Amino acid sequence: MSSDLCDSRRVSASELYRAPNRLARYYQGFRVAQRLLLTGHSHQAWPDVARDAHLQAWDDAAESVDNKWSRAFEMADAVRAGYARLLDDDRGKTNGVGDIALGANTHELVVRLLSALPLLDRPRIVTTDGEFHTLRRQLARLEEEGIEVVRVAAQPASEVAARLSEAVDDRTSIVMVSCVLFGNAHIVEGLGEVQQACERSGAELLVDAYHALNAIPFSLREHGLDRAFVVGGGYKYCQLGEGNCFLRTPPECRLRPIITGWFAEFPDLTRSANENVGYADGPARFAGATYDPTSHYRGAAVFDFFEQLGLGPELLREVSQHQVELLASGFDDLDLDADLLTRDRSVALEKVGGFLALESPMAGALAARLLERGVHCDHRGHILRLGPAPYLRDQQLTRAIEIVGEVVNESSPRR
Repeated sequence: MSSDLCDSRRVSASELYRAPNRLARYYQGFRVAQRLLLTGHSHQAWPDVARDAHLQAWDDAAESVDNKWSRAFEMADAVRAGYARLLDDDRGKTNGVGDIALGANTHELVVRLLSALPLLDRPRIVTTDGEFHTLRRQLARLEEEGIEVVRVAAQPASEVAARLSEAVDDRTSIVMVSCVLFGNAHIVEGLGEVQQACERSGAELLVDAYHALNAIPFSLREHGLDRAFVVGGGYKYCQLGEGNCFLRTPPECRLRPIITGWFAEFPDLTRSANENVGYADGPARFAGATYDPTSHYRGAAVFDFFEQLGLGPELLREVSQHQVELLASGFDDLDLDADLLTRDRSVALEKVGGFLALESPMAGALAARLLERGVHCDHRGHILRLGPAPYLRDQQLTRAIEIVGEVVNESSPRR
């Protein structure tokens, strides 16, 4: 399987709509041209360069043994630099890699951040009732131990920032919120106002950008979030696969996580056991311990692949909006029984992220039947999620929606 970029010209949006989709050739392993992969919000396909990177990690380990780590750290820095670019982080423009700590998943990074907060003195966390399970479950467990968790309504998304700002007080240690809601793709705007409210009260702000990066442009500078923590990862729209999550820390952060690994003092391992626990400068204070560097090889290769072909956030947003609109209009044309499957038309498509959310009391059953018919998608609760990706041509999306209509009509009790 070759991943040679024999044609590394920058991609244009129009080349991705028609057959053959120009990107599809680079995803032979996932057979994106032959399958209807609408799993884009849950798991996008990996380009073939990711496989080559896997093999390179093996080769480097076999050749260098324990000395592989210098090469592995280069790959980690390349992943940090990729995230810094996507965040439009001014610090990233200064040092190339930004204030980025890496982790295998967002949960381990969030837990380290929570452990650094003054929860004894400020035992209050403000969030929404629409957060991903990483936050939902962990905060519910903290609540069982006496931490006050305030959940403002996530709907409508246009009012979330105001609700969060109003809920912050001097007992609040942190506000935790997504910039794109994972369930319905609604974009939460005005988070710069939340940052200001946090600064007035002395609280921290954590923004979950997982469902934004490479689906919509997300500039810390433009959103006024230079003092915010940001968490996210590459499993979805970045196509980096598992093991490539990050925590962006504010410049000059001095928090001391209680949950801490030995990599957090990697530059100075000569500390006496009687000394206070020390931390490296910058985001390294949120580092963990020994990890599998294969994910960073893959991440570095995919970030480079996107750079070579000019697959930046603006282009990807243009393509995503085209694809979501194509799915939405095709769905509307089906004129299905709204009791079986419908969509929220109260929010304009330019106010949603990278997938189309359809509502059904039998979303899980529909997803299973669609898979039997060759349409790969996912669901959460009563939401059926259709996630396109830039390697899919319009014809594939149109066919997928036709199959959605066929499956729903076959499920209708009126038949």
